[in-house]
Amino acid sequence: MSPTRRLAALPCGRRSKWVVLALWLVLVVVAGPLAGKLMSAEDNEASSWLPGKAESTQVLVLQRTFQPVDTAQAVVVYERPGGITAADRAKAAQDAEAFADAPHVVGAVVGPQESADGQALQTVVPVDIGSNGWNDLKPAVEDMRATAAAGSDGMTTHVTGPAGIGADQAAAFEGIDGTLLFGTVAVVIILLLLTYRSPVLWVLPLVAAGVSLAASQALIYLLAEHAGLTVNAQSAGILIVLVLGAGTDYALLLTARYREELRRHEDRHEAMAFALHRAGPAILASSATVVASMLCLLVAQMNSTRGLGPVCAIGVLVALVAMLTLLPALLVIFGRWVFWPVRPAYGTPEPTKTGNWAHVGTWIGRRPRKVWIGTALALAACCVGLVSLNANGLSTAGTFTGKPDSVVGQQVLEQHFPGGTGAPLTVISAAGPAGAVQAAAAATPGVAATTPPVTHGELAVFQATLADPPDSQAAEDTVDQVRAAVHAVPDANAQVGGSTAVILDAGRAAAADNRAIIPLVLGVVLVILALLLRAVTAPLVLIGTVVLSYAAALGISAFFFAHVFHFEGQDNAFPLFVFVFLVALGIDYNIFLMTRVREEAGHRGTRAGAVAGLAATGGVITSAGLILASTFAVLGTLPVVGFAEIGFAVALGVLLDTLIVRSVLVTALTIDLDRHMWWPSLLSRRREELTDRRRADVS
Repeated sequence: MSPTRRLAALPCGRRSKWVVLALWLVLVVVAGPLAGKLMSAEDNEASSWLPGKAESTQVLVLQRTFQPVDTAQAVVVYERPGGITAADRAKAAQDAEAFADAPHVVGAVVGPQESADGQALQTVVPVDIGSNGWNDLKPAVEDMRATAAAGSDGMTTHVTGPAGIGADQAAAFEGIDGTLLFGTVAVVIILLLLTYRSPVLWVLPLVAAGVSLAASQALIYLLAEHAGLTVNAQSAGILIVLVLGAGTDYALLLTARYREELRRHEDRHEAMAFALHRAGPAILASSATVVASMLCLLVAQMNSTRGLGPVCAIGVLVALVAMLTLLPALLVIFGRWVFWPVRPAYGTPEPTKTGNWAHVGTWIGRRPRKVWIGTALALAACCVGLVSLNANGLSTAGTFTGKPDSVVGQQVLEQHFPGGTGAPLTVISAAGPAGAVQAAAAATPGVAATTPPVTHGELAVFQATLADPPDSQAAEDTVDQVRAAVHAVPDANAQVGGSTAVILDAGRAAAADNRAIIPLVLGVVLVILALLLRAVTAPLVLIGTVVLSYAAALGISAFFFAHVFHFEGQDNAFPLFVFVFLVALGIDYNIFLMTRVREEAGHRGTRAGAVAGLAATGGVITSAGLILASTFAVLGTLPVVGFAEIGFAVALGVLLDTLIVRSVLVTALTIDLDRHMWWPSLLSRRREELTDRRRADVS
């Protein structure tokens, strides 16, 4: 027995299977409690999301010189369209005193201030963000909303500003892990039942996937607590979807090959060893592609993007180990009966050889060039929707699928006060020239007002209120102008931060990440495919088809976002996230198909091998694609536009890649290119003479 065969047999040996099961049981006992602590290790502070070297991020750090705790301003807005009354003013003043005495409020409460039209009041309250990011804002803002609403006597009240928006974001993400977990598990169970048509078999892949999720969450928790790994609500949520989706994909591929080998081997242990030996390289290459793509995110400027990479890479690696050890052990322990009611008996014919996908392959083989040209043109037509893509960031209102109180309050605030009220710029400089810096900022067009500088040691800080809404393009242009003005003050070392500066810096960092990471991921995936397939032509063809699939999915998604869902636009990082997930996960199905095609081509030729490979893998890859697409679609249940858009686009892209690109386009290209697909390997130089029977397989 070869070393690789011997290694493949370890998880499914007559004795070793019990050792593997025991080891995983011990791991579950240890990992379970740690996995439950992952949420407590999340870092949702602003600095964990923003570009680390950006000017706005540096201002957040320097602000701690003046205020030892991180703060966010809550703006309490009172509105009476008929005009504010004396009782309203007294009510707002009483509320301001109550806010000042609240335990979560730090610093001076400013206001209430009346608007120029006499129809609104505003009170600015500095709130301690705490160590848990926006999670600590939520109870504080809820208390303020209750205080403001009590006894308002028909006057409408809202809490907005950075603190109000942060609290509503926390509410949107509240329970995200549970929502995604239960939603994803429900989807996986339903699709596994439909795939296997067995009341028992679906349990084993789901158990293995669940164990891998718990183990990965425990490991990530330990790394976050003791090794400085950054994990936030975004990465923790995507981890659930990715591990369950990718893990189930690997399980489907292995189980399908195991069922195939059970018809050829009487001993189920031997059948599993063959299945691992044959399917293992494809699963390993698939996971290596995903892991390498995720690790490419480490070069990102955005901290949230950079942190997502290792979190997802760890999850996929743990899922891989579970599917190549725990799942094989479980399958051989339970035996053939677990496939009931359709048990794969020894010596029975393999049904995939005459199934629907075999007929599809035969049909493609009759006219491969027409098929791939027509398919490519159809996908290219879908790319026209890219003209609707607006990945320039989302405003505060555009962030939510609904309209929470902070969004309504911001709109009321903009009607009665300068647009930037409640979200001013923060300017920090050297103490000496602080007056000149403040004068330069105040003289900048678009700045409505500035506060006097406050000094602390060698530094000074002041705030500048913008005339335009803080999430508008005009406000971002003003930030650039303010920066140019204060940077020009000699020896001031002035830096400009605040909400609008954060939006501006994040957008530019995300654009830079798109330009750097997308070609890097393509290069890494190309190298992995070349090593796996030992060819140059095939990897280039596969990369081209996946990129075309990505562009088509993005085009269709952009059309739906603009004209069906009426979303305002897309987050700056949307194209990158969708690209990484679609290329890393979409290439999986091409790997599953082409490794089998290469195996078949070695003894029957490339054209017949392509048809045989599609027949053998078509059903399982389609099932895997449906499961992965459905798990990502669960993201659309969250009331956050960014998650909903990523879930929709990735789900659509996976379906396109599974049902059209891999099954039709790649198969047709392989048949048309024939042996040249494997250039420059030895397989490309084999001029095999097809027998009449082999020609019949294709025609």
